[in-house]
Amino acid sequence: MTGSASDPQGGAPPAPPAASAPGAPYDLLVVGAGAAGLAGAVTAAERGLAVALADSSEQTGGQYYRHPAPGLGANRPEALHHGWSAFADLRRRLAAGRVDHLAGHHVWSLVREADGTWSAHALTGPDGTADTPVRIRARALLLATGAYERHLPFPGWTLPGVVGAGGAQAMLKSGLVLPGRRVVVAGSGPLLLAVASSLAAAGARVPALVEAAGYLRYGRAPRVLAGNPRKAVEALLHTAALVRHRVPVRLGSAVTEVHGTDRVEAVTVARVDRAWRPVPGTGRRIACDALAVGHGLVPQIDLAVTVGCATRARPDGTLGLALDDHQESSVPGLWAAGETGGVGGAELARTEGELAGRAIAARLLGDRAGAGAAAGLRRRRDRLRAFADLMSAAHAPGPGWPEWLTDGTDVCRCEEVPAGTVRAAVSDLGARDARTVKLLTRAGMGWCQGRMCGTAVSCLAAAGATPEPPAERRPFAVPVPLATLAALDGPPPAGGPAEPSSRQGVPCRPDPAP
Repeated sequence: MTGSASDPQGGAPPAPPAASAPGAPYDLLVVGAGAAGLAGAVTAAERGLAVALADSSEQTGGQYYRHPAPGLGANRPEALHHGWSAFADLRRRLAAGRVDHLAGHHVWSLVREADGTWSAHALTGPDGTADTPVRIRARALLLATGAYERHLPFPGWTLPGVVGAGGAQAMLKSGLVLPGRRVVVAGSGPLLLAVASSLAAAGARVPALVEAAGYLRYGRAPRVLAGNPRKAVEALLHTAALVRHRVPVRLGSAVTEVHGTDRVEAVTVARVDRAWRPVPGTGRRIACDALAVGHGLVPQIDLAVTVGCATRARPDGTLGLALDDHQESSVPGLWAAGETGGVGGAELARTEGELAGRAIAARLLGDRAGAGAAAGLRRRRDRLRAFADLMSAAHAPGPGWPEWLTDGTDVCRCEEVPAGTVRAAVSDLGARDARTVKLLTRAGMGWCQGRMCGTAVSCLAAAGATPEPPAERRPFAVPVPLATLAALDGPPPAGGPAEPSSRQGVPCRPDPAP
């Protein structure tokens, strides 16, 4: 029996298996080695739990603390980050502790077993194509799977040279390369400030930072701003960098078209009204060879939703997990931290990860020590989460942005479905939601499974009404080869022993023929 939402210890859990018992599961499996996952893993391990930390990347740090591979010879990788010292401390504690870091593990499915433990199925290798998929068993789960970029299409967005804003930052942080020499940064959200200042500092010419929403809405919540002075300091540092590099900032504007043949040659920037509708006659062409564009981030909650975790609508129209005061989801034994509950930045992610690690250790060990520290973490979490909600509302896409689209603009890149086809499904065939549009047009059926086009399809399906959040329920969190599905463990043959499991993960092998 698990505890209530207000009691992290809850009822007495089953006694942990002896460390030497064959096939003993981990106490805790953490999925995601970014800021939240690292904080949760080291906190739980330091309190005595046997912890596995699985991540698809070979390096820890996630997207925020992405850094170059050692072979690139970067002298100061911390130069592109805020809060690098916090990451360095987490990495030191990881190396000194009892956490098994399972790098190159792409978790694609979670299963709650009959004995109450969890099984996580994962592909292995840098790109998930190694020969040995594995199953990792644990008594509790902490999901810290982060977020992915939200994309709003516009004419020309499929041209080479158009990259996500976060993608441009990832190229710079991990590969020390620029998406172009003359890069326009556009979209909405505070990430744009960091991207533009980083690109300019690295030597790119940034002819404009184009922000559709602006920052006036922040002034409507002075108490939230006063409670988060570090956010103001970060904004001032980025602004100073933009001034130093002479990057003009255009608020209340958007890139509504990209021009070029083989790659980006220029963009059209137009003023937009409060609903993000382009203002006629305000378009201005800006020459560039790359566009870094992003309209916020979407919590990556596929794994959690598939096992039944409840969600809550975010102010920007996305879905985050519904979590209690101790970061536990609606499914007992499954906690989450970081961007899974709503995008809020690295400091919030670290705070939620530590809070979850403490709560999980208290639940499994029956230890109520450290209640004062946990209360302090909750206060910090609530303060940072309030700012995250304010940020989400301030940069939410306006309902008029689909007016950027011509009927020939591809909305679903994977299946090459243009906006006109989606509009026809709504006006002529009676589609009223994204699922029906998908069945009629194949929009969202491609490789990305709607992650790229989900927001656009939902908005077009709403036909001017409030769109429903894009569905995040997917059978598999990553693409899975059919051979892996065919080789999944089944019940043991009659009279035969069950296949043993291990903390390091067991290969998924087909059962012997009867």
